[in-house]
Amino acid sequence: MSAAGDRVLIAGAGPVGLVAAGYLRRAGVPVTVFEASEDLSLESRASTFHPPTLDMLDVLGVAAPLIAKGLVAPALQFRTKRDGRIAQFDFGAIADATRHPFRVQSEQFKLTRLLHERLAGDPGYAIAFDSSVEDVAQDAASVTVTIARRGRRVTERGAWLIGADGARSAVRRALGIPFEGFTWPERFLVVSTPFDFHAAVPDLVSVNYVADPEQWHFLLEIHGMWRIMFPIRPEIEDAQATSDDYVQAQMAMLLPGRRGYEVAHTTLYRVHQRVAESYRQGRVFLAGDAAHVNNPLGGMGMNGGIHDAVNLAKRLARVWHGETDAGELDRYDRQRRGICVEFVQKQTIQNKANLEARDPAAHEAFKKRIGETAGDPQLAYQYLLDAAMISSLRRAEALG
Repeated sequence: MSAAGDRVLIAGAGPVGLVAAGYLRRAGVPVTVFEASEDLSLESRASTFHPPTLDMLDVLGVAAPLIAKGLVAPALQFRTKRDGRIAQFDFGAIADATRHPFRVQSEQFKLTRLLHERLAGDPGYAIAFDSSVEDVAQDAASVTVTIARRGRRVTERGAWLIGADGARSAVRRALGIPFEGFTWPERFLVVSTPFDFHAAVPDLVSVNYVADPEQWHFLLEIHGMWRIMFPIRPEIEDAQATSDDYVQAQMAMLLPGRRGYEVAHTTLYRVHQRVAESYRQGRVFLAGDAAHVNNPLGGMGMNGGIHDAVNLAKRLARVWHGETDAGELDRYDRQRRGICVEFVQKQTIQNKANLEARDPAAHEAFKKRIGETAGDPQLAYQYLLDAAMISSLRRAEALG
């Protein structure tokens, strides 16, 4: 295949869209990426890269530079405010299952820039900024997208379309695919600070889940900064939740006697658990947040989206080259949607329930369970396979 209309079109130049572009170009498939913004995003957003995700990025030659720009996190901890550390898991235990037995903490915009820089200059790669996909039409042989570009509406044609255009996906809406699920009543507040928590808590690691019946939090280190995530009750107004006084009051609960943190940035956002009814409709596919969203506890959103991109791009490349028929593409929906419903949604919901358990018996039961898991090598090994999303990838393959 070689005509201009045989390109794979991709809506969205985030990590999912550009990983898909990278894998397709590696297989010799021409791509055009449409990005609604005037440049690649600089938003921090997701910041955790799991071991198998790093393995996938290594194939594109961007794992090493991403690791160099980020922070290697070889372990994660569970803590409570009263007890301190109650369990620690070291990724070195799963070195037999991955080439990268650690997490990397790095803002997602660093990855998108690495991918774009590697693809730039490749004649089979095109990217159009200020180009928002607004509508989609398809027939048996092609897909046509309507693009809003600098006040004009234009159309572009390709062989296939990947909708990686986020949770408010215009591609998904154009296809009329329901986005089923729910929105959590509380919002999440993320506070970034350069405060040195390692100096204040000597046994702390870079990834810390702190369970508490009153106000749990998640403490995550990136290069030169810590990000702390708190749940915000529904009755608290947005303006109050992001005010200096309220933010400092939340931060004051982290360490006894510590006040007046330097705050570099705050973000308040609503949290959803939703899955598209289908990831494929004819020649159009959904991937990443366009296909599924979940709470960030466990770092499974962006990673799952990258796993979508790799699974789909490999299959599309085989179909594009005529190595298999288009029926192969049904496996993408079966595997990736299947594992999202069966594993990712359930796991992220359970992660939240573990941290926020208000019933004293449930709180104590979680502490006992997680401590016993960390203390048993076989249980800890399985826990790490699950937390690193290796189990979900293996289960997806088993779905056929």
